Amino acid sequence: MTDTDPAVDTATVDPEILRERAVASLVVARDRTTLLTSCVEEPDLTAQHSPLMSPLVWDLAHIGNQEEQWLLRAVAGQEAIRPEIDSLYDAFEHPRAERPKLPLLSPEEARTYAADVRGRALDVLERAAFQGTRLTEAGFAFGMIAQHEQQHDETMLITHQLRRGPQALTAPDPEPAPLFTGPSEVLVPGGPFTMGTSDEPWALDNERPAHRREVPPFSIDTTPVTNGAYQAFIEDGGYDDPRWWAADGWAHIRRNSIAHPLYWRRDGRQWLRRRFGVTEVVPPDEPVLHVCWYEADAYARWAGRRLPTEAEWEKAARHDPAGDRSMRYPWGDADPGPEHANLGQRHLRPAPAGSYPAGESPLGVRQLIGDVWEWTASDFLPYPGFRAFPYKEYSEVFFGPDYKVLRGGAFAVDAVACRGTFRNWDHPIRRQIFCGFRTARSEEV
Repeated sequence: MTDTDPAVDTATVDPEILRERAVASLVVARDRTTLLTSCVEEPDLTAQHSPLMSPLVWDLAHIGNQEEQWLLRAVAGQEAIRPEIDSLYDAFEHPRAERPKLPLLSPEEARTYAADVRGRALDVLERAAFQGTRLTEAGFAFGMIAQHEQQHDETMLITHQLRRGPQALTAPDPEPAPLFTGPSEVLVPGGPFTMGTSDEPWALDNERPAHRREVPPFSIDTTPVTNGAYQAFIEDGGYDDPRWWAADGWAHIRRNSIAHPLYWRRDGRQWLRRRFGVTEVVPPDEPVLHVCWYEADAYARWAGRRLPTEAEWEKAARHDPAGDRSMRYPWGDADPGPEHANLGQRHLRPAPAGSYPAGESPLGVRQLIGDVWEWTASDFLPYPGFRAFPYKEYSEVFFGPDYKVLRGGAFAVDAVACRGTFRNWDHPIRRQIFCGFRTARSEEV
């Protein structure tokens, strides 16, 4: 199968344009990695700030090792630079909780190794033909590595949020937005639409192939659920009423004494939160962040609604009823710009609900891309016709009821690793990720 992209058609676009796109994506990712690993001192790089996360220095060397394995060895056929460290940075061989005990590269060694690999990889990219194999077609391997690095940058940003201590990262706040006064929900008509992709050249295996889905009519929140709305659930005793909770979720929150989103605490009559080393009043108009799937599901039940299925979310995000087609993004096929979505760690918080009118879908749903990952009701499962590529451990080993799908990306996600078909997944108990949600309800047929 040859992949093409509405924005990057490999049959007609000069290979130099593909090369420039790949170089730019790799450079942006490395600049972000450098920022995340240079803003703290060595003890914070080598420490494990949570058993849920790796030391930052592990992520740094792992990024270099994956780049070496795929771009230097698999694409260019070069000999391994440091084969003895492959097992140390194999994510499946060593759980995160065990990684601090491994004989890891020091921060300076990790930086030197990653820089050496990158220099050689850019030499490979300079000579790449972008054809001949599925791995090289349209620069897929280079796009895969850029996405991989950005995904670990997001992971490192999560570690920064978990880290205790003074503020190390700064970024401007999103542009102030007028209070959103539009409709609270949008009707999505029933009928078929095309889900997934067979055309996006850098799409990963779990996004493929494109296939038709029939979706009954439903209504979906115009914006993600806000902190203010979620506070109403808390104040109404939502965490103390088992009626709203799935049995496993009720057991989980009682066992772990969970009574509010992660990083929140009450101070008298107001709620405060810790955000990247700063304590601040919880802003009521921002999308709620750091709630697990069970919390999102309970809120939806309390509100007389439900979480959208993954197919519903994607139809709301991509379907253009005027042309009966699925777009790359809610706003069309153009790559994201700052007017469309809050992406790329440009800000260190979600924008107020209702922001980015230029990024809304044809039906009028806002902030489907960026700001917060959105929990869906769906388990992470393969699409009909799925084929693992280039390795089973990226997606296939996670398929099943243990993982719930998240969609849309967050402020921590770069555009190269975020599109209308992109699928994220995690355990329903996870809260350290930059996750929120919106709700839906079925309509009478």
